[in-house]
Amino acid sequence: MTNIDTGARKGTGTRSPKPVQSSTKLKRIHDRRFALMILPALLIYALFYLYPTLSNLRYAFTEWDGLLEPRFIGFENFTRTATNDDIFRKVLGNNIEFSFLVIIFQTAFSLIFAIFLLKNTRTSIALRTLYFFPTILSSVSVALVWMFIYEPNLGALNTLLRGVGLDSLALSWLGSETITLRAIAFTQVWFHTGQMMVVYIAGLQQIPQELYEAAEVDGASRWQQFKSVTWPMALPTTAVVLAYTTIQSFRAFDLIYTMTGGGPNNSTNILVTLIYQSAFGEYRFGYAASLSVYLVVFILLLTWVQRRILRTKY
Repeated sequence: MTNIDTGARKGTGTRSPKPVQSSTKLKRIHDRRFALMILPALLIYALFYLYPTLSNLRYAFTEWDGLLEPRFIGFENFTRTATNDDIFRKVLGNNIEFSFLVIIFQTAFSLIFAIFLLKNTRTSIALRTLYFFPTILSSVSVALVWMFIYEPNLGALNTLLRGVGLDSLALSWLGSETITLRAIAFTQVWFHTGQMMVVYIAGLQQIPQELYEAAEVDGASRWQQFKSVTWPMALPTTAVVLAYTTIQSFRAFDLIYTMTGGGPNNSTNILVTLIYQSAFGEYRFGYAASLSVYLVVFILLLTWVQRRILRTKY
């Protein structure tokens, strides 16, 4: 018996490592296949995103006209931009105002539309499609349409205002330093509200109906239901909407460049249009690279503040 038990134990001892080795080998094969599968994506990411980003960061510390060899100047681009560049300060103010208007009104309208079109009725689905339609258009086509609407003499907006006797409100919408930026902000809101509405609808449909039923039993009004149920439960979705809208507002290059080119008198210039003008209009690629670093920092900072504020509420 002792010999048999010992032999069995020995046999068991010699056979047990085989499954372990086999599973380890399979895991290695699986890891290699997984690495091969993600390798093309990593190469594309490194080639078209990581390398240009690192190159831009390197050029931000140089003075370069795109032809001669870049000359290293340290932090001069950053310090000069922050302390002795009136155009940069004006453009930054424009960008803050433009982003503020777009974030506030686009978020508010998309939430309102989502609440009223939440039910999957035929009318709601048709209106969702109608409101989402501008999102599938190209930015240039949207800009051209609204340039015609804002045209001071034959444009649809001024024609409508004059037709109802409001001649005093018929303005040069794209020719005034005080109005043009706000007019483009309205166009941006019209352009992307439907897109954010769909995001809100997806978020609101996840709210349990039992919460609304309990609120109705307690005698809560529609406003109280919104304040106590809808808004708190929609905060995670709002965080996504705010982040995406912020990025959109800082990247509204094609809309602004097509409608005004940054004018009149830099009143509609934002950071992305200033970067383009500095690089391809003035051939100051080092300066433009430093502006793009500022752009990324401002977007990261603003989205971080938004998430910090919203996280305290949900």
